Amino acid sequence: MRRVFFYGYHNDDPRQMFRSSLPIGRVLEDPFGLPPVILCYKLNGEWLDSERGGPVRVVVPEHYGFKSIKWLTHVVLTNLAHANDTYADQGNDVDSPLKTFAASLSVPTVVKPDEEIPVSGYAQVGIAGLSKVQVSIEPNAKSDDPWVDATLLAAPTHWSSLAEGKIPANTHGFDAAGVPKSWPLRLTNAHWAALLPGLPVGDYTFRSRTIDENGHAQPMPRPSNKSGWAAIESIVIKVRA
Repeated sequence: MRRVFFYGYHNDDPRQMFRSSLPIGRVLEDPFGLPPVILCYKLNGEWLDSERGGPVRVVVPEHYGFKSIKWLTHVVLTNLAHANDTYADQGNDVDSPLKTFAASLSVPTVVKPDEEIPVSGYAQVGIAGLSKVQVSIEPNAKSDDPWVDATLLAAPTHWSSLAEGKIPANTHGFDAAGVPKSWPLRLTNAHWAALLPGLPVGDYTFRSRTIDENGHAQPMPRPSNKSGWAAIESIVIKVRA
């Protein structure tokens, strides 16, 4: 037995069948620090609704969404060595894990000269972890080293979507008091912020990027465009009197 194939119902068009697969070893054993692959039927203590893939869906925590098949219908154990994933024949790397990348949430597009520029955003923490987030703002992309470190914000102390705002006991990655054992946790989002110095009149490009725990700067490592989104976002900021 080499792989586990699993299928979910979408509609009756066989070309749109939801299907994916994993090596049997990933199902039976968890790589160091990763949560287990599960069959999920509850979310935050409530039955999983149909919008989120209920009554039962697969959750593969370190992969992109197409691995976590919704509306599960059946699971097949097979000795076949190949993947059967929906996108396996479309040039995708179907076993590529989540990448670490930064994105903006609040960046002003027009500011006054010499006025400080507040920026903020989030970082998806992929399988390689997150060391830091860096930002740059420059009149062109030719600077030798335009990047400066942003501030990674601390973990939340109140989780509003959970009962009493607390992390349940025995949650992966948290201690008995509901505090993260480390931060940022892999396979989660972390927020960042920076206050950039004012600039003279002109047009500038703002960018943000991550550095993972292996020292790799976004967008690497990414062997192909279909191995996980990790492009660096660019936002034009106009400084006007």
